[in-house]
Amino acid sequence: MLPHYTFHHELEKLNKKILELSSEVEDRVRRAADVITTQDPEVIQSIILSDYIIDEMEVEIEEDCLKILALHQPVASDLRFIIAVIKINNEMERIADTAVNIAMRVETISKCQPLNLDFDFSVMSEKVITMLRMSLDSLVERDSDKAREVFLIDDEIDAMRNRAYKQITKLIPDHPQQAGCLINTYLMARHLERIADRATNIAEEVVYLVEGTIVRTIS
Repeated sequence: MLPHYTFHHELEKLNKKILELSSEVEDRVRRAADVITTQDPEVIQSIILSDYIIDEMEVEIEEDCLKILALHQPVASDLRFIIAVIKINNEMERIADTAVNIAMRVETISKCQPLNLDFDFSVMSEKVITMLRMSLDSLVERDSDKAREVFLIDDEIDAMRNRAYKQITKLIPDHPQQAGCLINTYLMARHLERIADRATNIAEEVVYLVEGTIVRTIS
C-alpha cells in the first residue's frame, strides 16, 4: 500500500510543479509582450536576469520524471502523464528562452531611431498569449477539446509574421542605415510566432495525455 501511495503522491507533486512552471513562464511572456511597447529598461533586465529560475525549475522537473520512471515503471495513463510532462517541460523552458530573446531585441531597438512601421505588435502578442493561456488551461483541466482550439489560432499568427516580414523587407531599401533595427523588429515577430508554435506543441501533448492520441499540426 505504501509504495502505491508514494507513487501517486509523487505524481501529484509533479503535476503541481509543472503548473508552477507554467505560471512562471506565462508571466515571462506577458512581461516580454508588454516591454515591446514600453521599452522599460528595468523590466528588460529583470526578464533577462531571471531566466536561470526557469532553467532550474525545468531541470528539477526532468529529474523528478526520470526518477519516477526508474522507481515505479508507470503504465497506461500514468505513463502518458510522465511523457507529456517531459515534453511540456522542455517546451516551457524554450518559451521562457524566447521571452528573453524578445527582451534582448527590444533592448537593441530602443536605441534606434523610431520608424513608421504599420504593424501592431500588441495584437500579435495578445493572440500569442491567448494561445499559451488556452494550452495551459487545457493542461490544468485535462481538456483535449480546448487544446484543439489552440491549433486554429496558429495560422493567424503565421499570417501576422508574414505580414511583418513583407512590411519590413520593403522598408530596408529605403532605410539602409536602419537595417539592423528593422531586422531585429522582424525577429520579434518571429519570436512571437515561435512561442505560438510551442503553445501548439503543448496543446498536442495535452491531446495525447487525455486521449492517448498522437497529433501533429503542420506549422
